[in-house]
Amino acid sequence: MQEHDDALLELKHLNTAVNAIGRDGYSAKHFRSIERALRFIEEEVSVHNRKEEEALFPVLERFVEGPTRVMRRDHKLLKIGFRKLRVAVRKLDASRDSFSANRQLRTISQNVVHLFVNHIHKENHILFPLVQRFLGKEELREIARKML
Repeated sequence: MQEHDDALLELKHLNTAVNAIGRDGYSAKHFRSIERALRFIEEEVSVHNRKEEEALFPVLERFVEGPTRVMRRDHKLLKIGFRKLRVAVRKLDASRDSFSANRQLRTISQNVVHLFVNHIHKENHILFPLVQRFLGKEELREIARKML
């Protein structure tokens, strides 16, 4: 859940920077904030999601499958959204005064932030309580070993 808190903070920075560029136009400071958030997503979130899919979900699926199916679908949608966001950032960087590039970045960013925040909420309030309910110490140790 700490990783979720870190991701929410990065999403807040991303949202703030994208909104500032949308309102005031391109600025190097806000663009660097967007780049930092993207690096976090690409480096940290992708690893986090992969660990969940490889370590946590298979163990939890011994007891219940529906929630993990939803989480896997979210991960796929997030991966697509992250790629679109990266493309939109590159377009804005190449054409800093472009209204179209600016608008596209805002739209994609809003969609990604919305999806990601909802995904984190589902994990924190649905998935993790299921983990606590169904998994014992042995299963949790198994997951911890796989996540290292």
